[in-house]
Amino acid sequence: MSQLNIWWVLLPMLGVFLSLGWVGWRFFYAGGTAVPAASPQPVRMPAPPREPWWPKVRAAFVTPSHRVNWVAVRWLAIATLLVALIILVTLRLAGYHVLRNLSPQAYEREGHIQLALEDEKLVPPPPLPPSLFLSSERPSLATADRDWSKLDPRFTQTVLAVIARLETRGFPIVLIEGYRSPDRQDSLADGGVLVTKARGGQSKHQYGLAVDLAPLRDGRIVLSERDPWAWEAYQALGEEAEAAGLTWGGRWSFKDYGHVEMKGSVARLAAEQAGGGR
Repeated sequence: MSQLNIWWVLLPMLGVFLSLGWVGWRFFYAGGTAVPAASPQPVRMPAPPREPWWPKVRAAFVTPSHRVNWVAVRWLAIATLLVALIILVTLRLAGYHVLRNLSPQAYEREGHIQLALEDEKLVPPPPLPPSLFLSSERPSLATADRDWSKLDPRFTQTVLAVIARLETRGFPIVLIEGYRSPDRQDSLADGGVLVTKARGGQSKHQYGLAVDLAPLRDGRIVLSERDPWAWEAYQALGEEAEAAGLTWGGRWSFKDYGHVEMKGSVARLAAEQAGGGR
């Protein structure tokens, strides 16, 4: 399409140049007085004074009998129309070469991250099947909620960007739990295996502002950080999450290396959601 647009400009310009060249040759060169042949022994004569240009132009358009030279006028009109056509085509095609405005971005290392979401959004992967967790270290994760649509949209895009960066570093990361109901939160807090100390309503999982992630190797989820490769993956997760302005559970006294959440208190974030600050 761009090559076609360029030809629309070049062809009229070529026509103008050819037309003007023909007019100049026809009326100013070929129609002029022939220069006499040089004699064997030319005598140097002083150069004649330069004639003004206006009589030549007038002679091109007015005959000696004081009649209008319509042939010259016709070619002048054609050249003028071609120039006007070039201008119109150029103005018409100018709109195809205007750069679009960049999608708004705001990157804050100490605050929330907002990606370019107006034109393009990162698409969440499909949730992992429950059967993948039945043979893992935590079979209870089989009933965990991994529906990305239940999470805060802004938080979701941030987490997906973190996962994408970890993928480039050689660490595939998957979501093992996102939204968590208050009843499930209480059940985990009261369970025999210490998973969390927060009770229902005290965790950002209930507001879609926290996720639990884990590395995936050879189609199997590696939950334990005692695995050397998984330990590197969790450390990389912490680096990328904190660089994106998120809170990483690996910094807590109760280590939760796969936990990532939005910065801020539960009360403030819940109030922002209630007020439409999502």
